[in-house]
Amino acid sequence: MVRLGQNFLADANLRDAIVRDAALSGDEVVLEVGGGEGVLSRALAPHVRALHVVELDERLREPLGSVAAEHPNVSLHFADAMRLDLRALEPAPTAVVSNLPYSIATPLLLRTIGQLPSVERWTVMVQREIADRLRASPGTKAYGVPSVLVQLACEVTLLRTVDPAVFVPRPRVGSALVRLVRRGPAPAEPLSRLVRAAFAHRRKALAGSLELAGVPVPRDEVAAALVNLGLPPDVRAEGLTPEQFAALAEQLNPAGADAGAQAESPTRRGGQVG
Repeated sequence: MVRLGQNFLADANLRDAIVRDAALSGDEVVLEVGGGEGVLSRALAPHVRALHVVELDERLREPLGSVAAEHPNVSLHFADAMRLDLRALEPAPTAVVSNLPYSIATPLLLRTIGQLPSVERWTVMVQREIADRLRASPGTKAYGVPSVLVQLACEVTLLRTVDPAVFVPRPRVGSALVRLVRRGPAPAEPLSRLVRAAFAHRRKALAGSLELAGVPVPRDEVAAALVNLGLPPDVRAEGLTPEQFAALAEQLNPAGADAGAQAESPTRRGGQVG
């Protein structure tokens, strides 16, 4: 049965592979978003100190409740993961392991990167297209806002591609398991805004895209900052590495570019970033 667009794991080998790929030591506090019928939750619980399971569908209280009854270290949260106060979770998550609902995969990842600085590692199932975007290199078609914002905070690795046949119902798209390992804080809000504006009109030169997006910095000032970074003044957004975006933000807004981590992506549940 389709429940709010979720596709449930129906393959024990894949379930066990996800647990292995998560490389849990037994001391982690794991956040699982999209608990579904508890297949992955039941497999994770014996390997962690605590497991927070977030599920939106109230009809899944019974199967998830049986998992929590078997494993006292499991806490259930029936809520929208894009609205839940992640900072209030106790104990604070140190890892995310999930078969993510595909409609919120990108904004949810950005939200956990920003709101949960305690999380050091993500092992998540996402749509293959999203996996390609998260790890895309500058100059490629897949490179965009998610690529830059995620890579500024994390190293991204494709662990395995996944056939649609292992899910019920069978999705129309391929899937992939990816690992994110934190290497720094989430991008500060001025930097995040700059990246989003830069890709808002990606066929335009970056300076022109910023102007069209309403960024209050003169085009010639942007062009001069790009030249200072060794870049052509008419370069497009896709031509900058994540690190060059950070350097550009520092030049254009030196007081705010590094002032704290991004608290939360403005994209709401069901939205798509980049």
